[in-house]
Amino acid sequence: MNAQTEHFLIPGAAGQLQCALDLPDPEAFHEVRGLALVAHPHPLFGGSMDNKVAQTLARTFTGLGYAAVRMNFRGVGQSEGVHDAGMGETDDMALLLAQMRQRFPGLPLVLAGFSFGTFVQARLQQRLMQDTENGPPAERLVLVGAAAGKWAMPDIPANTILIHGELDDTIPLTAVLDWLRPQDIPVTVIPGADHFFHRRLHHIKQLVSSMWGMTEKT
Repeated sequence: MNAQTEHFLIPGAAGQLQCALDLPDPEAFHEVRGLALVAHPHPLFGGSMDNKVAQTLARTFTGLGYAAVRMNFRGVGQSEGVHDAGMGETDDMALLLAQMRQRFPGLPLVLAGFSFGTFVQARLQQRLMQDTENGPPAERLVLVGAAAGKWAMPDIPANTILIHGELDDTIPLTAVLDWLRPQDIPVTVIPGADHFFHRRLHHIKQLVSSMWGMTEKT
């Protein structure tokens, strides 16, 4: 993502997994304030950790003082293995989380994702909430283009930040509303935005940054 991006591999159940870590500006932050794991869109449709929305989420969190780490899912880039419909990908994300928690112990966690990545992160959060043996669950989820209607999205915490495009024809807004309505959780809709938020990526950064600031003040 920038000259300071650290690329590395971790061993997964299906082979090596390619990862990238970005740290906050040391001149702005004397120490890392938290850990953010970012998950990319569907690997069978060109999704990778270099996706513009995934990169925007990573930049947003480094701007908030977090260490932001991304991973190519199975079969993408240098990551080995084949697509596993979100099941193995959730396991892989859990492995990455365990490694990052060893490197950055005790820091608050954020799970962020885009499209298919929202399914993986919501499943990981559900797992962490049901079993805290591997550490506490995320303090918050950030789900952009949540994959409702495409995959069996689990229930999510009430404080989740959800952002969706008004004109998303990959995951229609109506499917997201149907998923959220029983949970009584709001979603922020960006007018005119398509699934990939072309020419509207800046709204994602502004919304997440402002909502995070409001959270810290309450």
